[in-house]
Amino acid sequence: MKLYYAAGACSLSPHIVALEAGIPVELERVDTKAKRTASDQDYWLINPKGYVPALVLDNGELLTEGPAIVQYLADQKPESGLAPANGTTARYRLQEMLGYINSELHKSYSPLFKPETPDVVREERKEYLRKRYRLIEQRLAGHPWLVGEQFSAADAYLFTVTNWAKHLGVDLADFPALQDFQQRVAARPHVQEALEFERQAKKVA
Repeated sequence: MKLYYAAGACSLSPHIVALEAGIPVELERVDTKAKRTASDQDYWLINPKGYVPALVLDNGELLTEGPAIVQYLADQKPESGLAPANGTTARYRLQEMLGYINSELHKSYSPLFKPETPDVVREERKEYLRKRYRLIEQRLAGHPWLVGEQFSAADAYLFTVTNWAKHLGVDLADFPALQDFQQRVAARPHVQEALEFERQAKKVA
């Protein structure tokens, strides 16, 4: 399998899940502005959506959208515990949390990456994010992980998007359980491996 990624982007989440599951994937960097891959291919021809992540499966099919990709990877190694079994209530809880992170957190960060975003919109988005993080804080105040009692694909996704906060000026000082969560995930060896890979990728970009 091949994972198309961009350093610092949401593609970090499936990279972490692949490492945690012990699934070997080839990684190819994408210049998301120029829409060119590291091997100088037109990324639009690979993924018509134009953004990362995108996963080319062993049969040649293309799978896009982070929440779908992390579930696919987790299901390749069910013994990893990264996703509860299909058809169980716990699996729907995982999908519920992935959907919440995707729609309420991930997409709310998007305008903050754009320099042309007006200050009034920027501040509104930051306040909206803090409001949506309150639910996450409540969950993490009583549980170490978002779903069940072990690290899951949802935790990889939450860590990835929340990692943007300090770079974009989103104040999370009122969320101690969330901050503890970020430190807990960052200390995982496979997460450190993924982060180091991206740091090295940025150096050669």
